[in-house]
Parts: sequence; C-alpha cells; structure tokens
Amino acid sequence: MLAAHSSSRHLLDHPLAPGALVQVALDPLVAVSALLVSTFAFGESFEGPYLILTLIVFSLTFPGSCPKGTSIRALAGDVLTSWLVIVALLLLIGWATRTLGAFDLRVIFAWVLATPVALFAAHLVMPVVLPRLLAAEGVQRTAVIAGEGELGRKLAERIQSTPYLGIRFAGYFDDRSPERIGGVKPGEILGSLNEVAEYAKTHRVDLIYITMPMASQPRILKLLEELRDTTASIYFTPDIFLFDLIQARMDTIGGMPVVAVCETPFYGINALIKRASDIALASAILALVSPLMLAVAIGIKLSSPGPVLFKQRRYGVDGRKIIVYKFRTMTVLEDGEVIRQATHDDRRVTRFGAFLRQFSLDELPQFINVLQGRMSVVGPRPHAVAHNEMYRKLIRGYMIRHKVKPGITGLAQVSGLRGETDTLDKMKARIECDLAYLRDWSLQLDLQIVLKTIFVVLKKQHAY
Repeated sequence: MLAAHSSSRHLLDHPLAPGALVQVALDPLVAVSALLVSTFAFGESFEGPYLILTLIVFSLTFPGSCPKGTSIRALAGDVLTSWLVIVALLLLIGWATRTLGAFDLRVIFAWVLATPVALFAAHLVMPVVLPRLLAAEGVQRTAVIAGEGELGRKLAERIQSTPYLGIRFAGYFDDRSPERIGGVKPGEILGSLNEVAEYAKTHRVDLIYITMPMASQPRILKLLEELRDTTASIYFTPDIFLFDLIQARMDTIGGMPVVAVCETPFYGINALIKRASDIALASAILALVSPLMLAVAIGIKLSSPGPVLFKQRRYGVDGRKIIVYKFRTMTVLEDGEVIRQATHDDRRVTRFGAFLRQFSLDELPQFINVLQGRMSVVGPRPHAVAHNEMYRKLIRGYMIRHKVKPGITGLAQVSGLRGETDTLDKMKARIECDLAYLRDWSLQLDLQIVLKTIFVVLKKQHAY
C-alpha cells in the first residue's frame, strides 16, 4: 500500500476506471437484490414500504467500498460490522417513524441474515472475476511507470493489488543500469526514459505515471515534452507522496495549483455532516441518560467529599485549550504541570469512582462538551495538557491528531488501546490509530466506532 494512501488513492481511483463503477455499485446492488429476493420468497409485493426501504438502503450503501480486510476472517469482520451499522440505522429510522409494523418480519429477518453473506461472497469473488472480465471485453487499461524508485515500486504494488482499478501494469522505465536496480521481476524494466514515448505509441499504453524525484526536473520536463506525441493519460506522482499525508488533495489559489499536505477531513460539506451527526447523537444520548446522570451525581456527593464534576484542561481542535467535563472519580483534582495517569487499583480512585470508570459512566458529561462544540462524539481522545506537552516531544506527528475535535470515543479505544498508556510504544500505537482515523474518516466509520464502543464498554476491558 502506498505510504501516501489518501493522495495516491485519488490518482488511481479515476472516475473513468472500468472497475470504478463496479466498486461503487456492488454493495448497494447486492443489498437491494437480497431484499428483492427475500420479498418474493415470502410472497410479498415489492411496492409501498419496500420501495421506500430500497431507496434508503441504496443511499446508505452508495458508494460501495472495498473492505480493508487482508484475510477471509478480516473481510468477514469488515462486511459484518458495516452491515450491523446499517441495520442499526434502519431500526432507528423505523422506530422514529413508527413504520416497523409495515413490513413482514419474516422478509426483514431473512434479508438481514442473507445480505452480509451475499456481500461477503461478492467481495470474495469479484476481485478474481473482474480483471478477467475486463480483459475479455478489451477495456482493461495498460499502465507503465517512469522511474523505478521506492515510490514507483509502491505505486506498482498498489495497482497490482487493486483489481477494481482495471489496470494492467506493464513495467518500469528507468535510466539506471540493471545492477543499480533491485527488487524487480525479470522483464519489468522495459527500457530507458528516452524510450517511454515510443513504447507508449507502439504498445497502446493508456496510463503513464511519472514517479521520478522532483530534483530530476530537467529530465521530467524533457519526458513530458516527448509524451505530447502520445494519447496516453499522464500522471505526475512527486516524491512528496512518500510522506504520510493526511487528507491530501489538490486545490487552487487564484488559479495556481497547490497540494494539501496535512488537512482536516472536516472540510466543506463534511464539516456540516460531522456537526449535525454530533448534535443529533449527543442530544439523543443526553435525553436517554439524564436520569442516570442525576443518579450518578447524587452517588458522588454521598460517597466522598468534593465536587460532582471534574474539570480539566485539554487540547481541542488546532491545539486550542478547552475545558472537558467528567464525573469526579478520584479524591484529587489534578490539572497541573505533572499529572499521573490512573492505573490498576489506583488508591486515588474512590470506590464509587471505580464503578463509574468500569462502565465509562464518568465520561457522560462530555456529551455536554459535544453540544458546546468543544468535542465530537467520535475523534481522538483528548489528553491532559501536561501529557500533550510531554508526548509531542517524543512522538513524531503527535500534534496532527488535533486537526479535528477530540472525541468521547475513538478508533484507538475500539482497537484495544483503551486505558493506561504506561509505555511509549502504547502511546505510539494510539497515535497511529488517531492518524488513521483522520486519513479514512467517513460517517459510516463514525457509526462503526460508536457501535463497537458499546461492546468495548460492556467487556469492561482496560477500564480503571
């Protein structure tokens, strides 16, 4: 996979790619087809409520995406998790609109069970079948790479491991001698850079990716001039993409092209979607748990002296300091230059506080922070200011996690990285999850994290 995953993805997943339509349409078509079959299997008419359900399901599953699992087990887990999120949303919509009674329960039950099986089979079979179909129809495109360096090899690996692209990788062109080029298969070096244009014309090359270092500007300009006499599409992939870019994209400033190297995923319409989902989720949860919060507040007052709420300074979006609320679970209120993390059997934790921390009930006041706009329901967990100042000096890219609002739960917390970070490696693993969240954010990912959080809390894993 490319180091600059988000940038390279935009280069490769071109809207005209033959497999792109299959990729985006596969999930919605499978889900709708399974509903259609389930309806007819029980003698129901495919009209009225079922037509509305079809439109909702299509909108929730479109565009489809490739599951990230690299094994059959991981593939099954990705498919099942995504489908459970969609089912949960449908149940919520049905309950809110009081339309659940309009459906035959046998149809819905069969459909809910059959769809993930069908999706798993489709994602298992399609990567094998699709390249053969594209080749048979003569629509598979041929690509070459000018520059057999680290970036060129990573790009070739990405092309070869992503059958939905519908691209056949032919080989590299490079001016270096064979002795200086290692790690390539026999026959993959097709010639020198001077031969790219002629090869493209005689072998019907559709795509040419230039992955030479930006220091090679004269050679790149010469190559681009020679390629003017070909019909191939040309992409320049500069070596800046070897860096771990966050939400990289092309933009223009007064007509001048610029590349975003590190940007928040909540840009434009995504910002509105994120804020709307935060308000909706936080409002619904606070309405449901307000009696519980009142009971917790009374329990804290009766069990130990001190305030009900614990307020601590944390870093928010763009590194601005915010005040985060929690139910007090300790006998101390630490918010200074040195803060010791809670550990297993920590004597500072009260007996009632240990119960609250076990079920993460101490985090409930943070939904108020969400309505205030200081936090999100899902995002990197906020650390105390003292911890931020320590870890930003020890972990490369640590502060990038503050490109988004901190969250009540996050990808790290549902990936087994909840609780005390007593070693630097544990904190590095947590930060890697935070940056992965920034790279791959989607509303569906947020909903998956919320769903997984429920199971993590019930397991009471690393809660102290």
